[in-house]
Amino acid sequence: MAAQALLSPSLTAPVETSSRLVAARPFHSTRRPSFVVRAASTPPVKQGADRPLWFASKQSLSYLDGSLPGDFGFDPLGLSDPEGTGGFIEPRWLAYGEIINGRFAMLGAAGAIAPEILGKAGLIPAETALPWFQTGVIPPAGTYSYWADSYTLFVLEMALMGFAEHRRFQDWAKPGSMGKQYFLGLEKGLGGSGNPAYPGGPFFNPLGFGKDKKSMDELKLKEVKNGRLAMLAVLGYFIQGLVTGVGPYQNLLDHLADPVNNNIITSLKFH
Repeated sequence: MAAQALLSPSLTAPVETSSRLVAARPFHSTRRPSFVVRAASTPPVKQGADRPLWFASKQSLSYLDGSLPGDFGFDPLGLSDPEGTGGFIEPRWLAYGEIINGRFAMLGAAGAIAPEILGKAGLIPAETALPWFQTGVIPPAGTYSYWADSYTLFVLEMALMGFAEHRRFQDWAKPGSMGKQYFLGLEKGLGGSGNPAYPGGPFFNPLGFGKDKKSMDELKLKEVKNGRLAMLAVLGYFIQGLVTGVGPYQNLLDHLADPVNNNIITSLKFH
């Protein structure tokens, strides 16, 4: 946000007086000049002006104009402020990162609880119906007998994910570039749509959702809302695992069986 430094009369008056003095003795002011910093007026919001606002401020509304999916003006830390707290991170990258992490969280939240649900339903063997933290993600908590030890699998996953993330970053830095690099004959489906967050195509939108702009905007809003919810859910999985020692589905079953003695208050044991 632009700012203007305005000199107060206490500074301008002595300057005008000194210009009229012709004596040899120089003029000395005993008062220090004072400055008043005033922010320029914020331009009116043109896009998404009728959207609901969540603890929005005048400052946040100066750069969150409702053009992004799920933008409700909420930015108490100013992380998306290009000239404030978050000025060292590109706002476009933050918006892109939220969408990508939300997608990972939705996959992770479903994948972490699915073995418990399927095990309780008798659809998978008991030895594979493990809580998420006993599948090898935290080796000291226990692990399943895979074809390799947990540390080898971790290194392998890091290499594979690193390759995929590198290509994703290349597409973000230069949209459409992945469609020009040879990749096992699949490059035609990796060209993207020009928007790295929503590449589309046969691999990333095989069912062709969002035929028109209105339906696409609705799907984008639903995705970012569910992504935010999933990120909170994954955080809850971690806290529940540390506090209760069981998985999230078992926590739910215990709560439904005895809500009075199995809830967030009774689970917090300070000892």
